[in-house]
Amino acid sequence: MISEKEQTHISKFLSLVLRHKPETIGIKLDQNGWIEINELINKSSKYGVNFDRDTLNHIVATNSKKRFAFNDKQDKIRASQGHSIAIQLGYKNQKPPEILFHGTAEKSLQSILEKGLKKQDRQHVHLSSNIETATKVGQRHGKPYVFLVLAEQMYKDNFEFFLSENGVWLTNNVPKKYLKQK
Repeated sequence: MISEKEQTHISKFLSLVLRHKPETIGIKLDQNGWIEINELINKSSKYGVNFDRDTLNHIVATNSKKRFAFNDKQDKIRASQGHSIAIQLGYKNQKPPEILFHGTAEKSLQSILEKGLKKQDRQHVHLSSNIETATKVGQRHGKPYVFLVLAEQMYKDNFEFFLSENGVWLTNNVPKKYLKQK
């Protein structure tokens, strides 16, 4: 089995090519973000990132954030969310819990309080169903801060919510009136 360091390297590489820059290795994702596994492995190898199907299976199964998913036939893979490229993930609008959470860094507080949550260079704003996950997300960017999002009220006000395969709630934006400081 590969080392944890190699696994992290491959996982970050997969995030790059499946979420942001598939052209890096000369692949083209279909409209729903899928790529055939054999093509991904072959093109990655030509780029100098070597892994086999067993390694890929291990990364998908053990990734703590469940960033990647296989299709039903297990012959294609895609990122579950977080794309900065146009992808139709095929998720259906569904009612979220009453409260969701958004983790950020304290340095972003003022901008969020003024403008609400924007998707920036991604396709959606990412929300968590628990405060622990939101705190971990916020820690990636500095001292963490967690907002409470009045998701059920947003839904009642005709905002769409989608639940990704890895349990991340997605929406297009969160106006400031739906944000509460904890």
